[in-house]
Amino acid sequence: MTVYESTEIEQVKESAVTLGNFDGIHKGHQKLISTVKEYAEKEGLTSIVFSFYPHPVYVLGDGKKYYSILSTEEKIHAMEKLGVDTLIQYPFTKEFAAWDTKEFFELLYYKVKCRVLVVGENYYFGRNRSGNYETLKKYGDIYGVKVIKINSVMDNNERVSSTRIRRCIFVKNFEEANRLLNKEYFIIGNVAQGKKIGRKIGFPTANLVEGDEKLLPPDGVYVTKTQIGDKIYNSMTNIGKNPTLNGTERTVETHLFNFKDDIYGEKIKVMFLQWLRDDVKFENIEQLESQLHEDMKNVKSIFAKI
Repeated sequence: MTVYESTEIEQVKESAVTLGNFDGIHKGHQKLISTVKEYAEKEGLTSIVFSFYPHPVYVLGDGKKYYSILSTEEKIHAMEKLGVDTLIQYPFTKEFAAWDTKEFFELLYYKVKCRVLVVGENYYFGRNRSGNYETLKKYGDIYGVKVIKINSVMDNNERVSSTRIRRCIFVKNFEEANRLLNKEYFIIGNVAQGKKIGRKIGFPTANLVEGDEKLLPPDGVYVTKTQIGDKIYNSMTNIGKNPTLNGTERTVETHLFNFKDDIYGEKIKVMFLQWLRDDVKFENIEQLESQLHEDMKNVKSIFAKI
C-alpha cells in the first residue's frame, strides 16, 4: 500500500476515491472502502482512501488535544488489512480548511486523478462545511466524475459512528464497540523496559509504548488477546498509573498467558474483549499479587466460555 503524508501526491493512474477522517474504520467506513474497491476493480482504477492529519477537530478547535480511536500507525495497519491501494493522509491546516468547495474538488480531480468518488450521506467539506453530496454531484457532472452516495450503516436503529464507538470505549462496553468496529478495538505499540515489578511477583508484563494521540480506555484491568508476529496469545491488560506502587505515569501493561520469551523492542498488537475490574490501590504488594491471581483465574474462566 502506498501512503502519502504530505501535499506532494504523485498519482498517475486514474482512481476511485472515498473521503473522510476514518477514525476507527468502523462498519460504515468499511462499506465506503469496499464500494471503492469494487469500482476500482470493475473499472481498472486505483483504490484510494483520502483522509486527513491531524484530525480537523484538533486544528479547528484551537489545538485542543484530540485522541483518536486509531493512531496513525494503526490506521495504516487497518487500511492494509482491508486491501486499500493508496492511503492519503492529507495535511489538515486552517488554510486548507478555508478552501472553497471547487478548490478541493479540483485537487481530487487533477492531483488525485479521481474518476469515481464515494462518500457517506452525511459528508460535508470545504469552508464552513458548505459542501455536501449534492455539491460533489454538481462538480462530478461538470468534470465527468461518477459520485456515489452511501447511506449510513445502522445498528440497533442508531447510526454507526466514531462518536458512538468513543462513547462505548469510555464506558468500557467493548462488546458493542467491537461489533460496531467489526473487529476488536486494539492498541499497537513497541514493548519497552519497565520496572519489572510484575516479574518479581510472577506476573511479567509487556509494557506497551503507544502514540500520545491514542484514545485509551479508562484505567482498569481488561480481558485481551495479544498478537506477536503471526501468533495470538490470551492475555490480561492493565491500564493505569500503578497506584499500589505510587506510580505517576499512565501505562499499558499486558500479561501473556503461557509465554516466556523476551520481546523487548518488538511491536505487538493488544485486542480488547472485555472489562474485568477498575484499577485499585492496594495496601501492599502482597495484596496486589493475590488480586492478580484472582484476575488470572477470572480471565481464564472468561476465555473458556468464548
